[in-house]
Amino acid sequence: MTRPAVLVTGGATRIGAAITRRFAAAGWHVVIHYRSSGAAAEALAASLPSAETVGFDLADDDAAVAAVTALAARLPDWRCLVNSAAVFDYDGASALDPVTFRRAVQINALAPTRLAQTYLALAQSADLRTVIHVTDMKIENTNPDFFSYTMSKYALAATICMLAKGNDDKRARIYGAAPGAVLASHDQREEETDISHRMNLLGRKTGADEIAHATLFLANGALQSGQTLFIDSGQHLMDQPRDVIWLARELAAGETA
Repeated sequence: MTRPAVLVTGGATRIGAAITRRFAAAGWHVVIHYRSSGAAAEALAASLPSAETVGFDLADDDAAVAAVTALAARLPDWRCLVNSAAVFDYDGASALDPVTFRRAVQINALAPTRLAQTYLALAQSADLRTVIHVTDMKIENTNPDFFSYTMSKYALAATICMLAKGNDDKRARIYGAAPGAVLASHDQREEETDISHRMNLLGRKTGADEIAHATLFLANGALQSGQTLFIDSGQHLMDQPRDVIWLARELAAGETA
């Protein structure tokens, strides 16, 4: 294989799929991870010039590490790991749900961190080896909704600088990519989605393609290791009292009243 390789967790759907397509268009060999979206992963891989799929559950981080170990042994130029997969389940600041919390921390923080450590230790590439954690603008613009999810993203974000400082290999880079509201979430109606995606300082919708473009840019290693890019049209600079799902719902209800 002559192409550089990238593994995108959750790479078959939503933002992960946009990232997959962007790397493929740039000439990379893409390894598309899935848990339950095997059919979507296979269909996407079949549509790309150079791609394959790998299935494992981030709820079992030992199995995830084993999969990454196997990939590292056979990909001769594995240059990037994008930790995009995540769970986004609701609980609130007044009543953290222990089951939701444990699942969020396992899938959103523990597993991707172990994948990053394994990748950095084992990946073969004479070029760069880059880890990109997809975090969330909520790490700067906090609100009480999705409490456990936000805690897990804080935990993941904290590893970016720690991994960067703990790795003295000049070919290694660890970055964060922090999106804002990009795609419809949970039970949002179309009119609510349109409103919520413009609740930022620029008053514009940020596209999944912009997240994908930023991720590819980071994969080229142009920034100092340990940095995070916010791709959210300025949403992280605001102080929103609730998640935009509910802020937009209130506005939409007022417009139709």
